[in-house]
Amino acid sequence: MDKFYTYNYFGLISKISLEYVDSQEYKKILEILLNCYRNKGIVYTMGCGGSASTATHFAADLAKTVGGFRAISLVDNIPLVSAYTNDEGWGSIFRGQLQNWITRDDVLIGFSVHGGRKDWSQNLMGALHLAKERRSKIIGFSGFDGGALKEMSDACIVVSTESEVYGTPVVEAMHVVIHHGLIFDLKERLK
Repeated sequence: MDKFYTYNYFGLISKISLEYVDSQEYKKILEILLNCYRNKGIVYTMGCGGSASTATHFAADLAKTVGGFRAISLVDNIPLVSAYTNDEGWGSIFRGQLQNWITRDDVLIGFSVHGGRKDWSQNLMGALHLAKERRSKIIGFSGFDGGALKEMSDACIVVSTESEVYGTPVVEAMHVVIHHGLIFDLKERLK
């Protein structure tokens, strides 16, 4: 398939959505977030491109829609991101921000269409390695084969695909669909 068809796109979203109703990874993510809440930890989110907007959206929903979560999106402080980029390189933007903050009570959430690789997405990789060193929990939202994010996460939602035509739009859309499921599930549980 090298051409995008709207009918196929919405069909894929519908079909994939039903796969997460009883997903073990979804349940693990809920438990990790509930434990972070109980331990008064901080949830840090990160992503690039469209995934950056999902990272910001998720952090905002944890803090406002669910309420009570301490959540910070690492993509939102543009002066800080640009300072790290200028002084230490693009690969330092997330790790640099986490260096003085992340602890074992915290959770790092990464959003990435391809999940990162050892030879690219060094900004994600640096933060994931630091979170591992600090014994923080890691949650991943990935696509395709999951990439490094799947390998390094304590729980990871992987929207599997091999389609370059539908890959990015379906993966990014599903990350938001699943994130809203988690947000409103958490809100109900914490009432």
